[in-house]
Amino acid sequence: MLRIKRFWIFLAIAAMAVVGCQKKTQVKGVSLEVSFAENPLSDNLITDVTYVWKTDGDFEKLDRDFNVFVHFWHNENMILQDDYAPEPATSSWEKGKTYTIKRRIFIPKFIDEFDPKFKKEETLRLSVGIVNPFDRSGDASREVLSRKIKVSPPPVGTPEVIYESGWYDLEVDQNNVLKQWRWTAKEAKCVIDNPRRDALLVIKGGANITDVKDQKVTFKINGLAFDEFTPTEWLFEKTYKIQKEMLGEKDEFILSIGMDKPFVPAKILATSKDERELGLQISFIYFR
Repeated sequence: MLRIKRFWIFLAIAAMAVVGCQKKTQVKGVSLEVSFAENPLSDNLITDVTYVWKTDGDFEKLDRDFNVFVHFWHNENMILQDDYAPEPATSSWEKGKTYTIKRRIFIPKFIDEFDPKFKKEETLRLSVGIVNPFDRSGDASREVLSRKIKVSPPPVGTPEVIYESGWYDLEVDQNNVLKQWRWTAKEAKCVIDNPRRDALLVIKGGANITDVKDQKVTFKINGLAFDEFTPTEWLFEKTYKIQKEMLGEKDEFILSIGMDKPFVPAKILATSKDERELGLQISFIYFR
């Protein structure tokens, strides 16, 4: 099929298998177990992750609320970061307790199957620990778990997404290459392989709710609307279970993203010279 044009935001994994697990418990009395909903795992995959934090009799109460850092490393490159503030907060953790946290991540496409050195799978290193977000000493983080994970390419038949029309060029945050997006015009279309089965669709993006009031967004498959909404916050994430009957009988189907009130930055911002007609800022489309 045509070569896919992908973009990441925040980042997520498909066909991964654990090859090793080495705990580095530098927080007294705290241990961590991490498990993935998908097994095996691969790149270009959304999967749920479960973090099970346990405290034992040696646990010493933490004097503040720490954040959790979650980093996935491929060699020297961090390809995914999913830091979070745990609930309940770490300052309320007690001895002999278990705290379970579930997250959803996207492991982006990073495997080069055409690399002569590629041998069916790659290895990621998962590093998890706690960090004081207000500490600027350079010694603010403590690793609790370091674990190696095997990652394979997506299985044969994984649908490809082609950004066909109504899309502007890919943009990248200069301070964080993991943050990427495309602006749509008033309507944008993707051509996607028809897997002829039920599938998961995830769309993440942003809407200019400051300058464009009550903008109605419509998502369609093959011209038929399956959702309409008015964004109430700048960022949104929509998840759908798409039934195979919606996709039709052709080898590909059309996903359309439209809105009733596009805007031109140069017409609403005195400092802007951007004459593009913009709709939504889409950072992520996932179909699998």
